[in-house]
Amino acid sequence: MYVAELQFNIIADTSYPLAEQAIRNYLETLIFNGQILGREFPTYLQQDCFISRIILPETAALASHHHSAAAQHALMALGEAGLAFPKLTLLGEDLMSNHTDPCEAPTALILYCRFGLMNSVLYCAEHFAPVPLYRFLPTSEPDHQDLIRWQLQFQALDEIQMQEQRVLPKIAENSLQQLNSTLNRQGRQFAAKIARQQQIPVYFALYSGSSRNCETETDKCCPGCGQAWRLAEPLHQQFDFQCHKCLLVSNIAWQCQ
Repeated sequence: MYVAELQFNIIADTSYPLAEQAIRNYLETLIFNGQILGREFPTYLQQDCFISRIILPETAALASHHHSAAAQHALMALGEAGLAFPKLTLLGEDLMSNHTDPCEAPTALILYCRFGLMNSVLYCAEHFAPVPLYRFLPTSEPDHQDLIRWQLQFQALDEIQMQEQRVLPKIAENSLQQLNSTLNRQGRQFAAKIARQQQIPVYFALYSGSSRNCETETDKCCPGCGQAWRLAEPLHQQFDFQCHKCLLVSNIAWQCQ
């Protein structure tokens, strides 16, 4: 990932609220298309321009051919707010985030999400590195807003169940761990849709944090088909289970490790 700045020069009469709204709309379209990562983007006025600090999945993330129709529209709307097209300045690699997958065309993907990871939820199955969402067809026109909103809900529940003094722990844990919870059912539907679009397998990473019986945890069967799915060696040192029939990967419950 890369830390960068977008500079919006003031080229005509404008007001702070008008400029703020135009910049906010543009950044939101980039978020929902996976072109910038994170949720908060400090923006400040410096003499005759506004500057926003952003995180990019790769240096070419803001190339115009990656823009969704909504992003193109928001880009043109900047002029109506008295602002020029943004000027991009790369500041350097972000040491605190994952590196984007090097594959041009992954042969399989894993839909994986955890609290604290702001990158794409789609990972190359070979390298277990995130793949920018704008490389894929939209999950909902005109971009990936529905998938990113699902990611936000997953991460919110994950954060709840990770806290020492937890609120609603069972609701959060059940949503994250049960195969047929509303949250995981939606996630598997996204995985299936992307698999159809890309014509490659897309595995859903089923999170396992707690277990009723740690003695039998390592021998548990696939929750989808009931078959054995334990791997001889963990996949990417992360997943102890994999079912090619149900397109699921998972881990030995963390409390049992």
